[in-house]
Amino acid sequence: MSLPSACPAISKAFEWAPAGVRVSLILAALTALVLTGPSCGSPKSQAAASGTSISVGVVKAIQMDVPVHAEWVATLEGYVNAQIQPQVSGYLISQDYKEGSYVHKGDVLFEIDPRPFQALLDQAKGQLAQARAQLYLAEVNVKRDTPLVKERAIAQSQLDTETAARMQAQAAIQAAEAAVEQAQLNLGFTSVRSLVDGIAGIATTQMGNLVSPTTVLTTVSKVDPIKVFFPISEQEYLQFTSRLLKKTSTSDLLRTSNSRVLDLILSDGSTYPHKGQVIFTDRQVDPQTGTIRVVGAFPNPGNILRPGQFGRVRALLGVRQRAVLVPQRSVTELQGTYEVAVVGAQNRVSLRKVKVGDRVGPLWVIDEGLAAGEEVVSEGTSKVRDGMTVKPTVETAQPEGNR
Repeated sequence: MSLPSACPAISKAFEWAPAGVRVSLILAALTALVLTGPSCGSPKSQAAASGTSISVGVVKAIQMDVPVHAEWVATLEGYVNAQIQPQVSGYLISQDYKEGSYVHKGDVLFEIDPRPFQALLDQAKGQLAQARAQLYLAEVNVKRDTPLVKERAIAQSQLDTETAARMQAQAAIQAAEAAVEQAQLNLGFTSVRSLVDGIAGIATTQMGNLVSPTTVLTTVSKVDPIKVFFPISEQEYLQFTSRLLKKTSTSDLLRTSNSRVLDLILSDGSTYPHKGQVIFTDRQVDPQTGTIRVVGAFPNPGNILRPGQFGRVRALLGVRQRAVLVPQRSVTELQGTYEVAVVGAQNRVSLRKVKVGDRVGPLWVIDEGLAAGEEVVSEGTSKVRDGMTVKPTVETAQPEGNR
C-alpha cells in the first residue's frame, strides 16, 4: 500500500515508520485527503494560498440615450376580405378560377346552371310583348272613338273606359319591362364574379351542389397592403399618444406622426423587410383585458404575407435619457436576481445586485445598482468571488441601439 505522491511528507513518514504505526498513519492520511481534497499540494492550491490574483476583462458602464421599443403579438388579416356568395339559387356547374391564384374584380369564379333563368327571361319578354299589344289596341280604340264622342255618336263613358284601358296597358308595359330586367339580372348572376382584386381561397363547395344566396363559395382577400391587428396596453397607448400631442391636435393622434413606423417580426424570427404604419385604433379600451386594439398596414409585394399568419409588431415608444448600459455577458442571473462584479479600489471585486431593464443589442440597461463609469467584469465572471483581488484588463464596449 502506498500514499499519493501529491503529499510527499506523509509518504516519507510512512516509509520510515514501524509496521505497528503505519495503520495509524494510513488513517490519518485518508482523513487529510477527505478534508483537504486530493490536490493538497497542487500548484493551483498553492497559488490560491499565496494570494495570487487572476486576470479578468473589465469594461466601463457607459451612459447614453437609448430608444425604447415595445413588441406585441400580431395577427395578419386581408385589407379587404370579400365572401363570394351567389345571388341566385341553382346547381353549380363549373369553377372558373384556380384556387389560391390572384383574381381581378369582375372575373368569373363560378357558374350556376343558367337554363332556368334563361327560360324565365324568355317568359318575361313574352309578357312584355303581350302588354305592348294591349297598349296598341287601347290606343287604337281611344284614337277612333275620340271624334265620335264629339259628334255624340257614342257615349262619353265608353271613351273613358277605353282611356283607362290604355293607361292600364302602359302600366303593364312598365311592369313587364321591369320583369325582363330582373330576369336578365338573374341570368347574369349565374356567373358568380369576384367583387375585388385579390387572392381567391379554396372553394367551399363542389360542382353539382345546389347553392343559394346564403352559401359561401370562397373568399377573396386583398393582401397588398395587408393589415396587422395587435392589442397594446392602456399604459403603452398613453405613452404613444403623450409623445404625439406635441405634433398634432387631431383626434386620431397615431395617424399623422413619423413615429408610427412599425417592424414586423415573422414566426421564424426574421424581420420583414418592409416597414408598416398604424392606420387606426379601436374606439375603446377592452375593459376585460385593459388593452386597445391597434391596426397597422404593411406593403406586401408578391403577396408573401397571408391572412391568418402570426407575428410580432415592434414600435418605438420613446427614448430613455442617460441610461446606464453594460454588456449582457457582464450580468449574471441566479434564481431571478441579477448581479454584476464591480472592480473597485485596489482591484478588489464586489458582487453587486442590480435591477435590469431593456436589452439594447449586445448591451443591457441597468436601472438600479450601478453608476456610469464604474468598471464591471466582462470576461471571467465565473471565476471571481466577492472580495477577491484581480488583475483587470480594460476592454471597450461598443454602444448600440435598437434598430
